[in-house]
Amino acid sequence: MPSLQFHPRISVEEVEEGSKLAPKFDDNGLMPCITTNADSGEVLMLGWMNDTALRLTLQTGEAHYFSRARQIVWHKGATSGLVQRVVEARIDDDQDAIWLRVAVAGSGASCHVGYRSCFYRAIPVGHAAGAALRFTESTKKFDPVQTYGDAPNPTKL
Repeated sequence: MPSLQFHPRISVEEVEEGSKLAPKFDDNGLMPCITTNADSGEVLMLGWMNDTALRLTLQTGEAHYFSRARQIVWHKGATSGLVQRVVEARIDDDQDAIWLRVAVAGSGASCHVGYRSCFYRAIPVGHAAGAALRFTESTKKFDPVQTYGDAPNPTKL
């Protein structure tokens, strides 16, 4: 498969109104990626992409992310089988954030904790601010220990 080439960022007009993909990565070489369920629109996760993860995602049609904790590119679902097939990829106006609409294999879960979405708790706001987080999902879609083993997750804490 030939390497996908990104275009240089020549002008604000070209970046914001043009048809050439010229992604802008931050000082750490990363860009945020919001991933949603292609059918329901539910937010599944916020991940990070570097140049390689973005290229692999676009070339393979399956989501790849960059782990800031482990400092590696990873293919979502390579271990769990919950591969995210990209239905649509969009870039924001100044080309420094990605939005993926995906179909998730298996149980449809995308969170390593076992829930469907990584955003499985609501934060109380307004008069309820400071109250306990409220779980928005009542059951896990898979058992993370059975899927990943009982080793501590190196991406947390």
